[in-house]
Amino acid sequence: MVVRFPVPVDRAFDYLADPRNRPAWQSTLRAVADVRDDHGAWTDVTVVPGIRPRMRTTVSERPRRWVEEGRCGPFRARLELSFEPDPDVPTVCRVMADFAVRGLGVGRAVTLGSRSTVAADLRRAARLLARS
Repeated sequence: MVVRFPVPVDRAFDYLADPRNRPAWQSTLRAVADVRDDHGAWTDVTVVPGIRPRMRTTVSERPRRWVEEGRCGPFRARLELSFEPDPDVPTVCRVMADFAVRGLGVGRAVTLGSRSTVAADLRRAARLLARS
């Protein structure tokens, strides 16, 4: 999936890579906790009671690529974001997202069911950045 952000690549990267911004744009989160900048780790406090995956940044190549991975029980999730300037409008960037869940034989179904939510969340982030 690709979402256009009305900001330069570095600004989109910095906003999306900071877990403290996540509750503002990620619909499944109430908050983030235990943010450890020194280890690139945090805990997602989701809207589902008792679901609190431990997340970590596994790749951070500012401003081009960022990857997070999370664990919650038998499930593993991975979100990769790639950033590139729009060739026609330098003040706009494109964010490409790849999302996958693995675990208990239902990972593929969860992945497919979640892609529209991930896209909607990224569009919300783009709107928030446009206003700031």
